[in-house]
Amino acid sequence: MSDPTLKTCTAFVRDRLLLSGPLPDVALAVRQSTGVADMVLVFDDATGRIVDLDLRGSDADILERISQPPTTYAGRYRPKIDAVSALQGSDEAPSQKTRGRPKLGVVAREVTLLPRQWEWLTDQPGGASSTLRRLVDEARKAANPRQQRRAAQDAAYQFMQAIAGDLPGYEDATRALFADDRSSLEQRIAAWPEDIRTYALRLAFGAGENQSA
Repeated sequence: MSDPTLKTCTAFVRDRLLLSGPLPDVALAVRQSTGVADMVLVFDDATGRIVDLDLRGSDADILERISQPPTTYAGRYRPKIDAVSALQGSDEAPSQKTRGRPKLGVVAREVTLLPRQWEWLTDQPGGASSTLRRLVDEARKAANPRQQRRAAQDAAYQFMQAIAGDLPGYEDATRALFADDRSSLEQRIAAWPEDIRTYALRLAFGAGENQSA
């Protein structure tokens, strides 16, 4: 997801859910939670990983920082001069004033490839950027159910490790998670705080399925 403001997250104050929603809303809710901000953990709903928030300054300052794409760094390999020249005059040619195509929501970031990979990309119809977008879309469509299950399990594990590592039955719960044994997982976490239990199951099995409370 290219726009950081579209990321959905969930914030917890200790073992209690504070808010689940778009990152800007969650960030402001954390800021407004007087006296508990230091006890809040914010999790990325897609990965289960902790989201670090910089809550300094005004609400506008916070939202401005959130809207910025992640910092990228120059890689070792760049396309050859003739490869760049080949893009001139095509729809892939970069503008002198802006990068990417804002109307399409395109975000310009650093891509590091081996020279032979750049050569292959620039030989493809439409140019390097068009080919990369097509390859990414094809890979996303081809993601098989096993890969999706593994990603969901990893997200649930990241969350459980961060917030539930000291709770009873944690080790058995992680084993049940990676065994894809929902019934056993629900039994192992039955004594956990309700909000933690519900979110862990949501990450592991999806919000669309019925979950035990």
